[in-house]
Amino acid sequence: MTAFLPLARSTLYSPVWLVPFDDHARRVRTVGVEVRLERFDDADGRWLPLDDRAVRTPSGAVAFPGLGRRAEPWAARPERHRVRLAAAGYQPLYPADGRPFSADLVGVEFPVYPYDDTHPPSVEASPRLVRLLPGVAFPHPPGARTVRGAVLDATTGAPVANALVEARGRTSPDLVPWRERTLSDARGAFRLALRWEGERAAEHTLEETFRLEATERPDRTGTLTVRLPQDAERQHVIEIREQ
Repeated sequence: MTAFLPLARSTLYSPVWLVPFDDHARRVRTVGVEVRLERFDDADGRWLPLDDRAVRTPSGAVAFPGLGRRAEPWAARPERHRVRLAAAGYQPLYPADGRPFSADLVGVEFPVYPYDDTHPPSVEASPRLVRLLPGVAFPHPPGARTVRGAVLDATTGAPVANALVEARGRTSPDLVPWRERTLSDARGAFRLALRWEGERAAEHTLEETFRLEATERPDRTGTLTVRLPQDAERQHVIEIREQ
């Protein structure tokens, strides 16, 4: 994936390149994604919405060409911006791949460096995926196996919003790793698909066991064991505790 022109010559440089990725379908999502740009106001200490419209590139990236362009870039300072995504039935997973999860992260933050035709930006942006996870309202097909429940604080009983809920395992008999993920909504509710086979006590045993883990941040997690099919209709509760 490249920018519109080489950085040294481009007047359409974008300080951010995001690729919305449907984590359930395992493909780039090119339609049905709303993009919102915000700037942090140091004086007020809050995020302000901006009217800049995102551009979708042929390769599926979301960019803001021209953002940061100034008449006198040497007289301006870098500014904090963030992008927030929204898609019906999905919730964005904002931490980049390989980075620790935090429920407090509700957008992709990035600095915008001032530039003009003869003074290119001091930092070149690299494209990155933003994974869209199926949420509570995701339209799973009829017959899809899912489990529902809520993520709660173990001490107060308060709902934990935007917690990462996941299950992992290996297929049988080839032992290929699999992972299913979702995020809790504002009420702490979650709905997790379990499309793959769970652990079995013996080869022909009907019962499958899954270990669900919920994370608010690295030091606040909770786990729950789910057994199917007997637990399929239960409203499960995962309690988050300090670790």
